[in-house]
Order: sequence, then C-alpha cells, then structure tokens
Amino acid sequence: MRCAVVTAAGTTKNADDDNGTPEPRRGGTAADAPLPRPLLRSAVELYLDLHAHPELSGHEHRTADRLAARLAGHGCAVTRSVGGGHGLVGVLDNGPGPTVLLRTELDALPVTEATGLPYASTVPGVMHACGHDLHIAAVAGAVELLAASRTTWRGTVLVVGQPEEETLSGARSLLEDGRLYERFGVPDAVLAQHAAPLPAGTLAHAPAGGPPLMAGSVAVEAVLHGRGGHAATPHLNLDPVLMAAATVLRLRTVVAEATAPAEQAVLTVGSVRAGERGNITPDHAELSLTIRAFTEPALDRLAAAAERVVRAEAAASGAPRAPGFTVTARSPVLRPDPALTARVRRAHEALLGPGRVLDLGGSAATEDFPHYASGGVPAAYWMLGTAGAGPWRTARAGGAPVPPNHAPGFAPDVRAALPVGIRALAAAARRVLDPGPAGDREATS
Repeated sequence: MRCAVVTAAGTTKNADDDNGTPEPRRGGTAADAPLPRPLLRSAVELYLDLHAHPELSGHEHRTADRLAARLAGHGCAVTRSVGGGHGLVGVLDNGPGPTVLLRTELDALPVTEATGLPYASTVPGVMHACGHDLHIAAVAGAVELLAASRTTWRGTVLVVGQPEEETLSGARSLLEDGRLYERFGVPDAVLAQHAAPLPAGTLAHAPAGGPPLMAGSVAVEAVLHGRGGHAATPHLNLDPVLMAAATVLRLRTVVAEATAPAEQAVLTVGSVRAGERGNITPDHAELSLTIRAFTEPALDRLAAAAERVVRAEAAASGAPRAPGFTVTARSPVLRPDPALTARVRRAHEALLGPGRVLDLGGSAATEDFPHYASGGVPAAYWMLGTAGAGPWRTARAGGAPVPPNHAPGFAPDVRAALPVGIRALAAAARRVLDPGPAGDREATS
C-alpha cells in the first residue's frame, strides 16, 4: 500500500517484542484507557483464539461460531448460514432510528505463518495473514461497547460476519443469495475497517477529492493444454510448463501495453501449477492471476489483453486444445462516500486527535466491500494501523520493511491496534445512530 504517513506510533510495544502473549495495556493512550478492562481482555482473548485457529475461505464454521456466540452474549439476535455458507448477521435493536451495518470478514489465507509468536496458527499452511481475526475481535468489542451504552443512542446495529472475502465472493453471496437487505433492511450506512502496515494506534482515510481508496480487481484462472509423456522423450510431448513460462513472461508486459502509466494498473500471476514429478511431462498447466486498476474501463482492457496473450501463446505452441480463461471474481473500485467519510473522520479525530488520523493514497489492494454500497447505500471504510513501534522505526531508518498483509511474518501489535479498532467502529457507528436521552452524535466512547 502507498500512503502519506505523517507520524509514527509513539512508544507502543509490539505484541511480539518480548515473544509474549499480548495483554491489555496499562496506562495507555487516550484511545485505549477508557475501555473497560474486562471488555478489552475479552476482545484480546477472542483475537488470540481466532489467530491460532484460522479457517480458509468457505470453511469458516468455527470462526462463525465464535463470533455468533459473542454477538448473542451482547444481546444480538443472530441468524446463521446467510447466503448458503457461513455468513451470519447479528441484530442489536435499540428502538426506532437509523440502521448502521458493521462488516467483518471471517476467512484466513493459505499462508504458512512465520511470526514465531506463542499464539501462532496451529493449522498447517493456514494463517490469519490479513488481519481478519483483528477485525472480528474489534467488531465484537464495539458491539459490547454499544450494547453497554444503549441510553446514548437509538436505532439498529447490524453486524455482518462475511465469509470468503479473500476469494471476492462472500459479499455478493450474502447480498444476492442471502438477500441480506431484503431480509434485514437496507442500512443507512455501512462501515468497515481493515488492518494495514501503518503505525499501530493510527487510522487512515481516503482524503476528500483524492483517488479511490482501493483498486477494482478481476481474478482469472487460465488452463494451458499440452501433451503429457515421459520427460526423456520431449520430442513426443508438448510441454505445458514451457508454455506457461512463456505466457507468464508475456503477461508481465500487458500493463505497459494496455494502460497509460497514470492509470496505476497491476497484473500479477500469483500461482503456477503443473505436474507432480520431474520425470513426467504433464498434460496441462494452470495459472491464477489478479488484475488491479482504478477504473472499470482499465480493468476491461487488461482482462481482454490477458486473454489475448493466453490464447496467442497456446496457439504459438501448437496446443492441442484452446486454453481455458475464466473470470472467477470481480470487485468494483472502493470509493468511500465523501459525506459519510467526513463525518466518520471527524469522529475519529475527536477520538484520537488529528495527528493520528492519516490520509491514504490509492492502494492496489482490493476488497469486495463495495458491493454493500450498491444501490446508493453510503459506505465508509478506513485503515487501522497495526505496525508496532519497533518494526516501524526500523523500516523508517531503512532497515527491514514492516511485514505487510499476506506475508508470513504479518504480526499486528494487538495491544495498540485492537483498542483503537474497537473504539473507531463504535465512534463511527454513533455518528450514524440517533442520539439517545443520555448522549449525542459526538459521543466517542
């Protein structure tokens, strides 16, 4: 991610500085101090449990169980299996008034964790490397905070636990297959936050009039067909591995040829799969690629150019069959609603101080969150800093970069990031909800 960072994270201690389990902080900043210790301890315990037991997209049963139990314990009416998968909706009803939807993702990634933390993943090859465990713990804490202060607001809080965000299919499944808005009502605002390698204890918003916060994306699966056989008889075979290698190299030129430099597009082949053993030429090779751009026309051009390359390389190699080229998911550009974002940002500045609320430039990261804004529903989305002070200072001094999302070493500073994440969601929700007899819209805790 590219961002305009104007401050570092003070003296926050990283969760793994002493290789110990994070505890709720004593004597912390104004952002964490007001949280009741039992609430914060409960949120930390949930985070540790989820981090140690990650589940891949489409398999989030245990994760959904944990979130559903927390929401029910805070007075939410919980509906499970929304959208046919592990999606869930919790409804915290507090009388007539606006409805605000808080979204959190449930799924983890096929990454082998290399943090060395005592609460590291216990599931081989699976890791919460994108911070979704942190998001879940934050939304659970925010709901507990809102449930304990019902006299300060009126309306309804919808909490959506979304599976399959990493495959960019979960939001559409909830909205279309699960008929989310038909069953639970169209919200007045949709809110979400995402962990990012920014200083822990900070938040970041898209600046007014700036570029989109995140790119749109197209996910593609391509299959190249060859003719398998013994590796010792290459003259009798048609090697799809060689075909795939040539295709990958050619795909790397697509961005330069199909877009202008100012369009900031990305095309990455993230996976190449072919064969089982070195002495066998396989009969096919598979490529997984992602295309990112900040406009729909650029996405269309890049996808069309990528398909041309795949088909041309197959034809040039004399492939016995036409290649497969399947778009498996597509997500729109993420451009938060300007008016709602301004209101939420004011709440966050009141909560943390303006110096800890940053501006974020356009990122080639992508999300399926924009689907919740279909039909004109206002949506606000911001970044939650997770980088501990030690790693951040090292990176600023030219040392090792902070491990980003999706990296095996991604390790949020839980003690600094989680309290801010809880209060940021609660403060943003209160900006949407009607004030109750004991509160007002400006309340931040």
